[in-house]
Amino acid sequence: MRASLLLALAWFACAHAPAACADTLDVAWWQEGALTARRINEDGSSRAQAFDGARLVPLGSLWKLFVYVHAVERKLPTPDYTCTGKAPHEEVYCCDKGGSIARDAALAQSCGLFFAPARLMLARRPWRDYWTERLGHAPSGETDWLADPARLTPERLVTLRSLLQALASVPAAGRVEAQAALLRVVLGARGASTVGWFGARLRVKTFSWHEAKRPTERFGGAAGWLADGTPVWFGGAGTSNSVLQKWAPRLAAVLPASAPARDAGCVLVDYFARYPLKRVEAGGVAAVPGTLNGRYVVQFENGRSLALFSQGELALGRDAHGRAQVSGRFGVNEYVARVIDREGSAAEPQAARALAVAIRTYLQQNATWKDGCQRIADSSATQRVSPNPATAAARAVAQWTDQLVLAGVNVRYHSTTPGKDTMAWSAALEQARQGRRFDEILAAVYPRAELGTLGGVGALQCTRLAGAEAWLAREVPRWERALRREAGYETPPQLPAVCQLAAGMPFSEQSRNRIFVRGLVTREDRITLAHEFLHLGLRNHPRGQDETLVEQLARRLVDVNLDSRR
Repeated sequence: MRASLLLALAWFACAHAPAACADTLDVAWWQEGALTARRINEDGSSRAQAFDGARLVPLGSLWKLFVYVHAVERKLPTPDYTCTGKAPHEEVYCCDKGGSIARDAALAQSCGLFFAPARLMLARRPWRDYWTERLGHAPSGETDWLADPARLTPERLVTLRSLLQALASVPAAGRVEAQAALLRVVLGARGASTVGWFGARLRVKTFSWHEAKRPTERFGGAAGWLADGTPVWFGGAGTSNSVLQKWAPRLAAVLPASAPARDAGCVLVDYFARYPLKRVEAGGVAAVPGTLNGRYVVQFENGRSLALFSQGELALGRDAHGRAQVSGRFGVNEYVARVIDREGSAAEPQAARALAVAIRTYLQQNATWKDGCQRIADSSATQRVSPNPATAAARAVAQWTDQLVLAGVNVRYHSTTPGKDTMAWSAALEQARQGRRFDEILAAVYPRAELGTLGGVGALQCTRLAGAEAWLAREVPRWERALRREAGYETPPQLPAVCQLAAGMPFSEQSRNRIFVRGLVTREDRITLAHEFLHLGLRNHPRGQDETLVEQLARRLVDVNLDSRR
Protein backbone atom coordinates (compact mmCIF):
# COMPACT_ATOMS: atom_id res chain seq x y z
CA MET A 1 0.00 0.00 0.00
CA ARG A 2 1.35 3.45 -0.81
CA ALA A 3 2.50 5.20 2.32
CA SER A 4 1.30 8.62 3.31
CA LEU A 5 3.85 11.38 3.58
CA LEU A 6 3.78 11.14 7.37
CA LEU A 7 4.46 7.43 7.27
CA ALA A 8 7.31 7.89 4.84
CA LEU A 9 8.83 10.52 7.12
CA ALA A 10 8.39 8.19 10.09
CA TRP A 11 10.21 5.36 8.38
CA PHE A 12 12.97 7.74 7.29
CA ALA A 13 13.36 8.89 10.89
CA CYS A 14 13.45 5.32 12.15
CA ALA A 15 16.10 4.39 9.60
CA HIS A 16 18.35 7.18 10.91
CA ALA A 17 17.47 6.88 14.59
CA PRO A 18 16.64 3.22 15.26
CA ALA A 19 16.80 3.66 19.02
CA ALA A 20 13.79 5.95 18.84
CA CYS A 21 11.80 3.45 16.77
CA ALA A 22 12.45 0.07 18.33
CA ASP A 23 11.01 -2.82 16.35
CA THR A 24 8.55 -4.03 18.94
CA LEU A 25 4.82 -4.67 19.13
CA ASP A 26 2.86 -4.11 22.32
CA VAL A 27 0.02 -6.54 23.04
CA ALA A 28 -2.49 -6.69 25.89
CA TRP A 29 -5.55 -8.76 26.70
CA TRP A 30 -8.09 -8.99 29.49
CA GLN A 31 -8.97 -12.32 31.13
CA GLU A 32 -10.69 -13.04 34.44
CA GLY A 33 -10.58 -9.40 35.49
CA ALA A 34 -6.85 -8.99 34.93
CA LEU A 35 -4.76 -7.37 32.22
CA THR A 36 -1.82 -9.21 30.66
CA ALA A 37 0.70 -7.05 28.81
CA ARG A 38 3.53 -8.25 26.59
CA ARG A 39 6.07 -6.62 24.30
CA ILE A 40 7.09 -8.67 21.25
CA ASN A 41 10.55 -8.24 19.76
CA GLU A 42 11.38 -8.62 16.11
CA ASP A 43 13.03 -12.00 16.72
CA GLY A 44 9.72 -13.31 18.10
CA SER A 45 10.73 -13.25 21.76
CA SER A 46 8.52 -11.37 24.20
CA ARG A 47 8.61 -10.09 27.71
CA ALA A 48 5.89 -9.40 30.23
CA GLN A 49 5.04 -6.18 32.07
CA ALA A 50 6.83 -3.81 29.71
CA PHE A 51 3.82 -1.53 30.29
CA ASP A 52 0.61 -1.73 32.30
CA GLY A 53 -3.06 -0.83 32.18
CA ALA A 54 -2.44 2.81 33.07
CA ARG A 55 -0.73 3.37 29.74
CA LEU A 56 -2.46 6.01 27.63
CA VAL A 57 -3.24 4.94 24.07
CA PRO A 58 -4.96 6.84 21.26
CA LEU A 59 -8.57 5.89 20.61
CA GLY A 60 -8.04 6.37 16.88
CA SER A 61 -10.85 4.84 14.85
CA LEU A 62 -11.76 2.39 17.61
CA TRP A 63 -14.59 4.78 18.47
CA LYS A 64 -16.53 3.29 15.55
CA LEU A 65 -16.62 -0.08 17.27
CA PHE A 66 -18.26 1.38 20.37
CA VAL A 67 -20.86 3.19 18.25
CA TYR A 68 -21.51 -0.10 16.43
CA VAL A 69 -22.20 -2.17 19.55
CA HIS A 70 -24.37 0.58 21.05
CA ALA A 71 -26.46 0.75 17.86
CA VAL A 72 -26.79 -3.04 17.66
CA GLU A 73 -27.72 -3.46 21.32
CA ARG A 74 -30.25 -0.63 21.29
CA LYS A 75 -31.57 -1.67 17.84
CA LEU A 76 -31.07 1.83 16.48
CA PRO A 77 -31.68 2.60 12.80
CA THR A 78 -28.41 2.31 10.86
CA PRO A 79 -29.25 3.27 7.27
CA ASP A 80 -26.64 2.65 4.58
CA TYR A 81 -24.28 5.53 3.93
CA THR A 82 -24.27 6.87 0.36
CA CYS A 83 -21.05 8.37 -0.94
CA THR A 84 -21.53 11.81 -2.53
CA GLY A 85 -17.96 12.58 -3.50
CA LYS A 86 -17.93 15.68 -1.28
CA ALA A 87 -15.52 14.15 1.26
CA PRO A 88 -13.11 12.12 -0.90
CA HIS A 89 -10.43 11.70 1.76
CA GLU A 90 -12.93 10.09 4.13
CA GLU A 91 -15.13 8.33 1.58
CA VAL A 92 -12.11 6.41 0.28
CA TYR A 93 -12.75 4.05 3.21
CA CYS A 94 -16.45 3.74 2.37
CA CYS A 95 -17.47 3.56 -1.28
CA ASP A 96 -17.20 5.20 -4.68
CA LYS A 97 -19.28 8.25 -5.53
CA GLY A 98 -22.89 7.17 -5.94
CA GLY A 99 -22.30 3.88 -4.14
CA SER A 100 -23.34 2.95 -0.62
CA ILE A 101 -22.11 0.89 2.29
CA ALA A 102 -23.96 -1.08 4.98
CA ARG A 103 -23.22 -1.34 8.69
CA ASP A 104 -21.03 -4.47 8.87
CA ALA A 105 -18.92 -3.56 5.87
CA ALA A 106 -18.57 -0.02 7.23
CA LEU A 107 -17.08 -1.41 10.45
CA ALA A 108 -14.65 -3.73 8.69
CA GLN A 109 -13.57 -1.02 6.23
CA SER A 110 -13.41 1.70 8.91
CA CYS A 111 -15.93 4.03 7.28
CA GLY A 112 -16.12 6.82 9.85
CA LEU A 113 -18.81 8.75 7.97
CA PHE A 114 -21.22 5.87 8.50
CA PHE A 115 -20.80 5.91 12.29
CA ALA A 116 -20.78 9.69 12.82
CA PRO A 117 -22.87 10.20 16.01
CA ALA A 118 -24.76 13.09 14.41
CA ARG A 119 -25.75 10.97 11.39
CA LEU A 120 -27.04 8.16 13.61
CA MET A 121 -28.67 10.74 15.92
CA LEU A 122 -26.94 9.46 19.05
CA ALA A 123 -28.17 11.42 22.07
CA ARG A 124 -25.94 11.88 25.12
CA ARG A 125 -28.40 10.61 27.75
CA PRO A 126 -29.31 7.26 26.14
CA TRP A 127 -25.67 6.73 25.28
CA ARG A 128 -24.58 7.39 28.86
CA ASP A 129 -27.33 5.16 30.25
CA TYR A 130 -26.24 2.32 27.96
CA TRP A 131 -22.63 2.42 29.09
CA THR A 132 -23.65 2.86 32.71
CA GLU A 133 -25.54 -0.44 32.40
CA ARG A 134 -22.59 -2.13 30.72
CA LEU A 135 -19.89 -0.89 33.11
CA GLY A 136 -21.96 -1.17 36.27
CA HIS A 137 -21.32 2.50 37.06
CA ALA A 138 -21.63 5.86 35.35
CA PRO A 139 -18.71 6.58 32.99
CA SER A 140 -16.25 8.66 34.99
CA GLY A 141 -12.57 8.77 35.84
CA GLU A 142 -10.75 6.43 33.47
CA THR A 143 -13.98 5.63 31.61
CA ASP A 144 -15.04 9.25 31.23
CA TRP A 145 -14.40 9.03 27.49
CA LEU A 146 -17.55 6.88 27.28
CA ALA A 147 -19.80 9.50 28.87
CA ASP A 148 -20.72 11.31 25.67
CA PRO A 149 -20.56 10.18 22.01
CA ALA A 150 -19.18 13.63 21.17
CA ARG A 151 -16.05 12.73 23.14
CA LEU A 152 -15.25 9.83 20.82
CA THR A 153 -12.53 11.57 18.84
CA PRO A 154 -9.51 9.84 17.26
CA GLU A 155 -7.02 11.94 19.22
CA ARG A 156 -8.64 11.09 22.56
CA LEU A 157 -6.19 9.30 24.88
CA VAL A 158 -7.66 6.54 27.01
CA THR A 159 -6.10 4.15 29.46
CA LEU A 160 -5.48 0.71 28.08
CA ARG A 161 -7.23 -0.74 31.12
CA SER A 162 -10.43 1.23 30.51
CA LEU A 163 -10.43 0.30 26.83
CA LEU A 164 -10.19 -3.41 27.52
CA GLN A 165 -12.73 -3.20 30.36
CA ALA A 166 -15.19 -1.47 28.02
CA LEU A 167 -14.73 -4.26 25.48
CA ALA A 168 -15.22 -6.85 28.21
CA SER A 169 -18.49 -5.18 29.24
CA VAL A 170 -20.15 -5.62 25.83
CA PRO A 171 -22.90 -8.28 26.14
CA ALA A 172 -22.58 -11.46 24.11
CA ALA A 173 -25.34 -10.54 21.65
CA GLY A 174 -23.75 -7.28 20.56
CA ARG A 175 -20.25 -8.72 20.68
CA VAL A 176 -21.14 -11.69 18.46
CA GLU A 177 -22.54 -9.39 15.77
CA ALA A 178 -19.46 -7.19 15.91
CA GLN A 179 -17.17 -10.22 15.83
CA ALA A 180 -18.89 -11.55 12.71
CA ALA A 181 -18.38 -8.21 10.96
CA LEU A 182 -14.78 -7.89 12.16
CA LEU A 183 -13.80 -11.35 10.96
CA ARG A 184 -13.71 -9.75 7.51
CA VAL A 185 -10.78 -7.57 8.58
CA VAL A 186 -8.14 -10.32 8.31
CA LEU A 187 -9.55 -11.24 4.89
CA GLY A 188 -9.00 -7.85 3.28
CA ALA A 189 -6.78 -4.86 2.86
CA ARG A 190 -7.47 -3.45 6.34
CA GLY A 191 -5.89 -6.57 7.84
CA ALA A 192 -3.23 -7.02 5.13
CA SER A 193 -4.80 -10.39 4.22
CA THR A 194 -3.45 -12.06 7.37
CA VAL A 195 -6.10 -14.78 7.63
CA GLY A 196 -3.37 -17.34 6.98
CA TRP A 197 -1.90 -16.61 10.41
CA PHE A 198 -5.03 -15.91 12.44
CA GLY A 199 -7.79 -17.94 10.83
CA ALA A 200 -11.00 -17.00 12.60
CA ARG A 201 -9.33 -16.27 15.96
CA LEU A 202 -8.89 -12.51 15.62
CA ARG A 203 -11.97 -10.24 15.49
CA VAL A 204 -10.57 -6.72 15.74
CA LYS A 205 -11.16 -3.14 14.59
CA THR A 206 -8.03 -1.55 13.17
CA PHE A 207 -6.74 1.96 13.96
CA SER A 208 -3.96 4.20 12.63
CA TRP A 209 -3.04 7.33 14.54
CA HIS A 210 -0.02 8.56 16.49
CA GLU A 211 1.12 8.69 20.08
CA ALA A 212 1.15 12.04 21.85
CA LYS A 213 4.93 12.02 22.35
CA ARG A 214 5.61 11.33 18.65
CA PRO A 215 3.10 13.39 16.67
CA THR A 216 4.89 12.94 13.33
CA GLU A 217 5.08 9.15 13.54
CA ARG A 218 2.29 6.75 12.69
CA PHE A 219 1.09 4.38 15.38
CA GLY A 220 -1.23 1.58 14.30
CA GLY A 221 -2.82 -1.60 15.50
CA ALA A 222 -6.21 -2.95 16.43
CA ALA A 223 -8.52 -3.82 19.30
CA GLY A 224 -11.50 -6.09 19.70
CA TRP A 225 -11.82 -9.70 20.76
CA LEU A 226 -10.51 -13.16 20.20
CA ALA A 227 -13.11 -15.66 18.98
CA ASP A 228 -14.01 -16.66 22.55
CA GLY A 229 -14.70 -13.05 23.60
CA THR A 230 -11.33 -12.27 25.19
CA PRO A 231 -10.71 -8.50 24.77
CA VAL A 232 -7.40 -7.79 23.03
CA TRP A 233 -5.38 -4.74 21.93
CA PHE A 234 -2.08 -4.34 20.10
CA GLY A 235 -0.12 -1.45 18.64
CA GLY A 236 3.21 -0.52 17.12
CA ALA A 237 5.02 1.83 14.74
CA GLY A 238 3.35 2.15 11.34
CA THR A 239 -0.20 1.99 10.02
CA SER A 240 -2.57 -0.79 11.06
CA ASN A 241 -1.97 -2.42 7.68
CA SER A 242 1.83 -2.40 7.96
CA VAL A 243 1.71 -3.48 11.61
CA LEU A 244 -0.50 -6.47 10.85
CA GLN A 245 1.50 -7.45 7.80
CA LYS A 246 4.81 -7.29 9.64
CA TRP A 247 3.82 -8.77 12.98
CA ALA A 248 1.11 -11.30 12.08
CA PRO A 249 3.13 -14.52 12.60
CA ARG A 250 4.69 -13.33 15.86
CA LEU A 251 1.44 -11.89 17.16
CA ALA A 252 -0.41 -15.11 16.37
CA ALA A 253 2.18 -17.05 18.39
CA VAL A 254 1.82 -14.80 21.47
CA LEU A 255 -1.97 -14.46 21.69
CA PRO A 256 -3.52 -16.59 24.43
CA ALA A 257 -5.24 -19.84 23.54
CA SER A 258 -8.94 -19.28 22.93
CA ALA A 259 -11.60 -21.36 24.64
CA PRO A 260 -13.96 -23.08 22.19
CA ALA A 261 -16.61 -20.64 21.02
CA ARG A 262 -20.28 -21.61 20.96
CA ASP A 263 -20.90 -23.89 17.98
CA ALA A 264 -23.47 -21.97 15.97
CA GLY A 265 -25.74 -23.33 13.29
CA CYS A 266 -27.54 -26.63 12.99
CA VAL A 267 -26.80 -29.54 10.65
CA LEU A 268 -29.02 -32.63 10.28
CA VAL A 269 -27.19 -35.68 8.91
CA ASP A 270 -28.88 -38.73 7.40
CA TYR A 271 -26.36 -41.44 8.22
CA PHE A 272 -25.42 -44.42 6.07
CA ALA A 273 -27.46 -43.12 3.11
CA ARG A 274 -26.09 -45.79 0.71
CA TYR A 275 -25.95 -48.69 3.17
CA PRO A 276 -29.33 -50.05 4.40
CA LEU A 277 -29.36 -50.92 8.09
CA LYS A 278 -30.50 -54.23 9.47
CA ARG A 279 -30.33 -53.56 13.19
CA VAL A 280 -28.87 -51.25 15.86
CA GLU A 281 -27.86 -52.95 19.10
CA ALA A 282 -26.80 -51.92 22.58
CA GLY A 283 -25.21 -54.71 24.60
CA GLY A 284 -26.57 -57.34 22.21
CA VAL A 285 -30.15 -56.05 22.56
CA ALA A 286 -32.01 -54.17 19.85
CA ALA A 287 -31.93 -50.45 20.52
CA VAL A 288 -35.20 -48.63 21.11
CA PRO A 289 -36.05 -45.87 18.60
CA GLY A 290 -35.27 -42.42 19.98
CA THR A 291 -32.22 -40.58 21.26
CA LEU A 292 -29.05 -42.68 21.41
CA ASN A 293 -26.87 -42.40 24.53
CA GLY A 294 -23.94 -44.73 24.97
CA ARG A 295 -22.22 -47.39 22.87
CA TYR A 296 -23.97 -49.14 20.02
CA VAL A 297 -23.25 -51.53 17.16
CA VAL A 298 -24.83 -50.85 13.78
CA GLN A 299 -25.40 -53.93 11.61
CA PHE A 300 -25.83 -53.42 7.86
CA GLU A 301 -27.79 -55.52 5.37
CA ASN A 302 -24.50 -56.41 3.62
CA GLY A 303 -23.30 -58.21 6.76
CA ARG A 304 -20.86 -55.58 7.97
CA SER A 305 -21.07 -53.82 11.33
CA LEU A 306 -19.82 -50.59 12.88
CA ALA A 307 -19.36 -49.52 16.50
CA LEU A 308 -20.38 -46.00 17.45
CA PHE A 309 -20.75 -43.82 20.52
CA SER A 310 -23.41 -41.16 21.02
CA GLN A 311 -23.99 -38.54 23.70
CA GLY A 312 -27.51 -37.68 22.59
CA GLU A 313 -26.57 -36.13 19.25
CA LEU A 314 -27.64 -39.27 17.34
CA ALA A 315 -31.14 -40.70 17.08
CA LEU A 316 -32.62 -43.97 15.87
CA GLY A 317 -35.76 -43.91 13.75
CA ARG A 318 -37.52 -45.72 10.94
CA ASP A 319 -37.71 -44.83 7.27
CA ALA A 320 -40.86 -45.04 5.10
CA HIS A 321 -40.31 -48.79 4.69
CA GLY A 322 -39.92 -49.44 8.41
CA ARG A 323 -36.15 -49.98 8.25
CA ALA A 324 -33.81 -48.64 10.95
CA GLN A 325 -32.37 -45.23 10.25
CA VAL A 326 -29.76 -43.24 12.17
CA SER A 327 -29.65 -39.44 12.08
CA GLY A 328 -27.50 -36.82 13.73
CA ARG A 329 -27.88 -33.20 14.76
CA PHE A 330 -24.75 -31.05 15.17
CA GLY A 331 -23.43 -27.54 15.24
CA VAL A 332 -21.60 -26.56 12.04
CA ASN A 333 -18.11 -26.88 13.52
CA GLU A 334 -18.83 -30.30 15.04
CA TYR A 335 -20.10 -31.39 11.63
CA VAL A 336 -16.96 -30.04 9.93
CA ALA A 337 -14.74 -31.78 12.49
CA ARG A 338 -16.50 -35.12 11.99
CA VAL A 339 -16.03 -34.86 8.23
CA ILE A 340 -12.32 -34.07 8.75
CA ASP A 341 -11.99 -37.26 10.80
CA ARG A 342 -13.80 -39.28 8.11
CA GLU A 343 -12.42 -37.74 4.90
CA GLY A 344 -8.96 -36.69 6.01
CA SER A 345 -7.20 -36.07 9.32
CA ALA A 346 -5.88 -33.28 11.51
CA ALA A 347 -2.30 -34.57 11.50
CA GLU A 348 -1.12 -31.78 9.15
CA PRO A 349 -2.91 -28.67 10.53
CA GLN A 350 -2.55 -26.47 7.42
CA ALA A 351 -3.94 -29.17 5.12
CA ALA A 352 -6.72 -29.86 7.63
CA ARG A 353 -7.61 -26.16 7.76
CA ALA A 354 -7.87 -26.03 3.98
CA LEU A 355 -10.06 -29.14 4.06
CA ALA A 356 -12.23 -27.61 6.80
CA VAL A 357 -12.96 -24.56 4.63
CA ALA A 358 -13.79 -26.82 1.68
CA ILE A 359 -16.09 -28.95 3.87
CA ARG A 360 -17.93 -25.94 5.28
CA THR A 361 -18.31 -24.48 1.80
CA TYR A 362 -19.62 -27.76 0.37
CA LEU A 363 -22.19 -27.88 3.15
CA GLN A 364 -23.39 -24.36 2.38
CA GLN A 365 -23.62 -25.09 -1.33
CA ASN A 366 -25.30 -28.49 -1.21
CA ALA A 367 -27.38 -28.89 1.96
CA THR A 368 -31.14 -28.49 1.92
CA TRP A 369 -33.07 -26.77 4.69
CA LYS A 370 -35.43 -28.44 7.15
CA ASP A 371 -36.89 -26.98 10.34
CA GLY A 372 -34.26 -24.24 10.47
CA CYS A 373 -31.36 -26.67 10.00
CA GLN A 374 -29.20 -27.60 7.05
CA ARG A 375 -29.76 -31.21 6.02
CA ILE A 376 -27.27 -33.40 4.18
CA ALA A 377 -26.62 -37.12 3.70
CA ASP A 378 -23.61 -39.01 5.00
CA SER A 379 -22.50 -40.46 1.69
CA SER A 380 -19.51 -40.78 -0.62
CA ALA A 381 -21.65 -38.82 -3.12
CA THR A 382 -21.67 -35.84 -0.72
CA GLN A 383 -19.45 -35.86 2.39
CA ARG A 384 -18.84 -38.77 4.70
CA VAL A 385 -19.46 -37.90 8.34
CA SER A 386 -18.04 -39.82 11.29
CA PRO A 387 -20.82 -41.20 13.50
CA ASN A 388 -18.49 -40.90 16.49
CA PRO A 389 -17.66 -37.68 18.35
CA ALA A 390 -15.00 -35.63 16.59
CA THR A 391 -11.43 -35.84 17.83
CA ALA A 392 -10.09 -32.90 19.80
CA ALA A 393 -7.61 -32.11 17.01
CA ALA A 394 -10.33 -31.98 14.34
CA ARG A 395 -12.52 -29.79 16.57
CA ALA A 396 -9.61 -27.38 17.03
CA VAL A 397 -9.19 -27.11 13.25
CA ALA A 398 -12.91 -26.48 12.74
CA GLN A 399 -12.92 -23.82 15.44
CA TRP A 400 -9.79 -22.16 14.02
CA THR A 401 -11.53 -21.79 10.64
CA ASP A 402 -14.95 -20.95 12.12
CA GLN A 403 -17.27 -19.28 9.55
CA LEU A 404 -14.64 -19.27 6.78
CA VAL A 405 -15.95 -20.37 3.38
CA LEU A 406 -15.13 -19.98 -0.29
CA ALA A 407 -17.32 -18.06 -2.72
CA GLY A 408 -17.39 -17.96 -6.50
CA VAL A 409 -16.89 -21.64 -7.41
CA ASN A 410 -18.61 -24.97 -6.75
CA VAL A 411 -16.20 -26.57 -4.32
CA ARG A 412 -15.25 -30.22 -4.59
CA TYR A 413 -12.46 -32.36 -3.12
CA HIS A 414 -11.16 -35.92 -3.56
CA SER A 415 -8.76 -38.17 -1.72
CA THR A 416 -6.17 -38.40 -4.51
CA THR A 417 -7.48 -36.96 -7.79
CA PRO A 418 -7.25 -33.20 -8.38
CA GLY A 419 -9.36 -31.37 -10.96
CA LYS A 420 -10.94 -28.05 -11.76
CA ASP A 421 -12.15 -26.56 -8.46
CA THR A 422 -11.37 -29.94 -6.85
CA MET A 423 -8.82 -30.30 -4.08
CA ALA A 424 -6.90 -33.56 -3.80
CA TRP A 425 -6.36 -34.31 -0.13
CA SER A 426 -3.05 -36.04 -0.91
CA ALA A 427 -1.80 -32.90 -2.70
CA ALA A 428 -2.95 -30.66 0.16
CA LEU A 429 -0.95 -32.82 2.58
CA GLU A 430 2.15 -32.49 0.41
CA GLN A 431 1.78 -28.72 0.14
CA ALA A 432 1.36 -28.44 3.93
CA ARG A 433 4.55 -30.45 4.43
CA GLN A 434 6.32 -28.01 2.13
CA GLY A 435 5.34 -25.16 4.48
CA ARG A 436 2.35 -23.67 2.67
CA ARG A 437 -0.40 -22.09 4.77
CA PHE A 438 -4.02 -23.14 4.41
CA ASP A 439 -4.99 -19.98 2.51
CA GLU A 440 -2.17 -20.55 0.03
CA ILE A 441 -3.31 -24.14 -0.49
CA LEU A 442 -6.86 -22.96 -1.15
CA ALA A 443 -5.70 -20.21 -3.52
CA ALA A 444 -3.71 -22.72 -5.57
CA VAL A 445 -6.60 -25.20 -5.82
CA TYR A 446 -9.47 -22.72 -6.21
CA PRO A 447 -7.87 -19.72 -8.00
CA ARG A 448 -11.24 -18.26 -9.01
CA ALA A 449 -12.68 -18.42 -5.48
CA GLU A 450 -12.81 -15.78 -2.76
CA LEU A 451 -12.18 -16.59 0.88
CA GLY A 452 -15.02 -15.04 2.86
CA THR A 453 -17.36 -15.66 5.78
CA LEU A 454 -20.72 -17.31 6.29
CA GLY A 455 -22.13 -13.86 7.07
CA GLY A 456 -21.07 -12.32 3.78
CA VAL A 457 -18.80 -12.51 0.81
CA GLY A 458 -15.13 -11.84 1.48
CA ALA A 459 -13.76 -8.36 1.14
CA LEU A 460 -11.53 -9.34 -1.77
CA GLN A 461 -13.75 -10.14 -4.76
CA CYS A 462 -11.80 -9.45 -7.92
CA THR A 463 -13.42 -7.50 -10.73
CA ARG A 464 -10.67 -7.59 -13.34
CA LEU A 465 -9.43 -4.34 -14.89
CA ALA A 466 -8.55 -5.52 -18.40
CA GLY A 467 -7.06 -2.18 -19.46
CA ALA A 468 -4.77 -2.03 -16.42
CA GLU A 469 -3.68 -5.63 -16.95
CA ALA A 470 -2.87 -4.93 -20.62
CA TRP A 471 -0.85 -1.84 -19.64
CA LEU A 472 1.06 -3.83 -17.05
CA ALA A 473 1.79 -6.59 -19.57
CA ARG A 474 3.28 -4.00 -21.96
CA GLU A 475 5.35 -2.20 -19.32
CA VAL A 476 6.78 -5.07 -17.25
CA PRO A 477 9.23 -6.36 -19.92
CA ARG A 478 10.60 -2.81 -20.23
CA TRP A 479 10.81 -2.37 -16.46
CA GLU A 480 12.63 -5.64 -15.95
CA ARG A 481 15.66 -4.48 -17.91
CA ALA A 482 16.24 -2.13 -14.96
CA LEU A 483 14.76 -4.30 -12.22
CA ARG A 484 17.25 -7.09 -12.87
CA ARG A 485 19.81 -4.73 -11.34
CA GLU A 486 17.71 -4.25 -8.20
CA ALA A 487 18.74 -6.43 -5.24
CA GLY A 488 15.95 -8.77 -4.18
CA TYR A 489 13.77 -8.44 -7.29
CA GLU A 490 12.23 -11.69 -8.55
CA THR A 491 10.01 -11.94 -11.61
CA PRO A 492 6.54 -13.05 -10.45
CA PRO A 493 5.66 -16.53 -11.81
CA GLN A 494 2.92 -14.87 -13.85
CA LEU A 495 1.60 -11.36 -14.27
CA PRO A 496 -0.69 -10.46 -11.39
CA ALA A 497 -4.42 -9.98 -11.80
CA VAL A 498 -5.37 -6.32 -11.45
CA CYS A 499 -8.65 -5.89 -9.58
CA GLN A 500 -11.03 -2.98 -9.07
CA LEU A 501 -10.73 -1.56 -5.56
CA ALA A 502 -14.17 -0.69 -4.23
CA ALA A 503 -12.94 1.24 -1.19
CA GLY A 504 -9.81 1.88 0.82
CA MET A 505 -6.21 2.35 -0.25
CA PRO A 506 -4.51 0.38 -3.07
CA PHE A 507 -2.67 -2.78 -2.02
CA SER A 508 -1.12 -5.99 -3.32
CA GLU A 509 -2.33 -9.41 -2.17
CA GLN A 510 0.85 -11.42 -2.27
CA SER A 511 -0.63 -14.81 -1.37
CA ARG A 512 -2.88 -14.67 -4.45
CA ASN A 513 -0.69 -12.62 -6.83
CA ARG A 514 -3.28 -9.85 -7.18
CA ILE A 515 -3.23 -6.06 -7.11
CA PHE A 516 -6.19 -3.91 -6.07
CA VAL A 517 -6.31 -0.37 -7.46
CA ARG A 518 -9.04 2.15 -8.16
CA GLY A 519 -8.31 2.52 -11.89
CA LEU A 520 -5.72 3.53 -14.48
CA VAL A 521 -6.49 7.06 -15.66
CA THR A 522 -3.82 9.40 -14.38
CA ARG A 523 -0.05 9.36 -13.99
CA GLU A 524 -0.52 8.80 -10.26
CA ASP A 525 -2.69 5.78 -11.02
CA ARG A 526 0.11 4.31 -13.14
CA ILE A 527 2.65 4.96 -10.38
CA THR A 528 0.32 3.26 -7.90
CA LEU A 529 0.06 0.16 -10.08
CA ALA A 530 3.83 0.07 -10.54
CA HIS A 531 4.26 0.50 -6.77
CA GLU A 532 2.07 -2.48 -5.96
CA PHE A 533 3.73 -4.59 -8.67
CA LEU A 534 7.09 -3.90 -7.01
CA HIS A 535 5.74 -5.18 -3.70
CA LEU A 536 5.07 -8.48 -5.47
CA GLY A 537 8.46 -8.54 -7.18
CA LEU A 538 10.29 -7.74 -3.92
CA ARG A 539 8.01 -9.87 -1.74
CA ASN A 540 10.80 -12.18 -0.49
CA HIS A 541 13.27 -9.39 0.29
CA PRO A 542 13.33 -6.84 3.17
CA ARG A 543 13.44 -4.04 0.58
CA GLY A 544 9.88 -4.94 -0.36
CA GLN A 545 8.67 -3.43 2.91
CA ASP A 546 10.57 -0.16 2.43
CA GLU A 547 7.73 2.06 1.23
CA THR A 548 9.98 5.03 0.47
CA LEU A 549 12.30 2.98 -1.72
CA VAL A 550 9.42 1.24 -3.51
CA GLU A 551 7.70 4.56 -4.18
CA GLN A 552 10.86 6.13 -5.59
CA LEU A 553 11.50 3.13 -7.81
CA ALA A 554 7.89 3.10 -9.05
CA ARG A 555 8.10 6.74 -10.06
CA ARG A 556 11.35 6.12 -11.89
CA LEU A 557 9.90 3.18 -13.79
CA VAL A 558 6.86 5.11 -14.91
CA ASP A 559 8.48 8.46 -15.65
CA VAL A 560 11.74 7.45 -17.31
CA ASN A 561 11.97 5.95 -20.78
CA LEU A 562 14.33 3.13 -19.95
CA ASP A 563 14.96 2.31 -23.59
CA SER A 564 16.84 5.60 -23.95
CA ARG A 565 19.31 4.48 -21.28
CA ARG A 566 20.38 1.26 -22.99
